[in-house]
Amino acid sequence: MKSIYKSPLGKEKILHIYDKLQSRLDTKFESRYVDTRFGKTHILVGGDETAPPLICFHGGNVVNPITLKWFEPLSKIYRIFAPDTIGHPGKSDEIRLNPKTNEYAEWVCDFMDGLGLAKAKFIGPSYGGGILIRLAAYAPERIEKAVFLVPSGIAGGKMTGMMRKILIPLAVYKVISTDRNLYKACAAMFDDEIHEDLLLQIQYIYDYVRLETVFPKYATKEELMAYTAPSLLIVADQDIFFPAEQVVPRSKEIFNQLQKIIVLENASHFQNNRNLETIIKEIENFFK
Repeated sequence: MKSIYKSPLGKEKILHIYDKLQSRLDTKFESRYVDTRFGKTHILVGGDETAPPLICFHGGNVVNPITLKWFEPLSKIYRIFAPDTIGHPGKSDEIRLNPKTNEYAEWVCDFMDGLGLAKAKFIGPSYGGGILIRLAAYAPERIEKAVFLVPSGIAGGKMTGMMRKILIPLAVYKVISTDRNLYKACAAMFDDEIHEDLLLQIQYIYDYVRLETVFPKYATKEELMAYTAPSLLIVADQDIFFPAEQVVPRSKEIFNQLQKIIVLENASHFQNNRNLETIIKEIENFFK
């Protein structure tokens, strides 16, 4: 098996920043490992043990605690299960799944079975939103309610924009690895100042990880015919990857129970603190 990391030292640095970011969470999350047909999966578990389960995915090519920090306030009313996506940076096995098939959905079903969860509420941000859509198509009965936050798997932005704002600056950074070029390579993903730890994590990902460049396939209306769980869609108007102008109209075509759509204005792919307050309030109200 080819490692997703370019070197053992790179893996060590990624796991170090994982632990550093986890230690900064206000809620205590314990580690659990669950076996799946694809390999071992690491899951961070925290919140009231008697509370209803909430499964929170993370984005692609980032470590779990980055996104988990966004949803941490929900641990006061839910038992949060946050899996490290298998084949992505983190503590799960390094097996890359095929996002164009049902493999991610099968993986979710496996770790849910390992946790003893027949059904749960879900939050799927970015790449994690695409994983959640694959689950909705494959095993809709496992989803009680779902929040899709700037999700993949529905529609995408124009390749010309991504080339100009992400891919070309990234290629320049690969050749001339300065802080200035690093910032240029990720600035389009943010609408606010990039926190030092997050910028360092992105640098480590660019430097030490073989990036996952294939996203979950776009869902079709036919695939989601049996999916009837209430769903909330939150998108950003300036998202370089999954802009609202593309995602919203197609979501209306493919979902049966899309109860609410929120478009964050002047917002990009990574969310600032102001937007996160809005997002958490909307999720709390939706789940109630």
